[in-house]
Amino acid sequence: METTQNKTAEAAKTPETFVMSGNWENQSKQLKSQFSTLSDSDLKFETGKESELLGRLQAKLGKNREEVIALIKKSESVKA
Repeated sequence: METTQNKTAEAAKTPETFVMSGNWENQSKQLKSQFSTLSDSDLKFETGKESELLGRLQAKLGKNREEVIALIKKSESVKA
């Protein structure tokens, strides 16, 4: 029988599915102005390939997945 603790541990191992929302063109401009090291190729986004985008941003910015998602979500609310 599976316990709540086991389910919680299993959920912690599986990364949260991230789905892009908002206007990516504006969001990418905001991120690029905030992080001058980001290039257009770093910020290239294709629908359904959010994980690839997150991976590139993680590597370039030296941040973990959750931090990158938080930066993207924050950029949703900022006008470019």
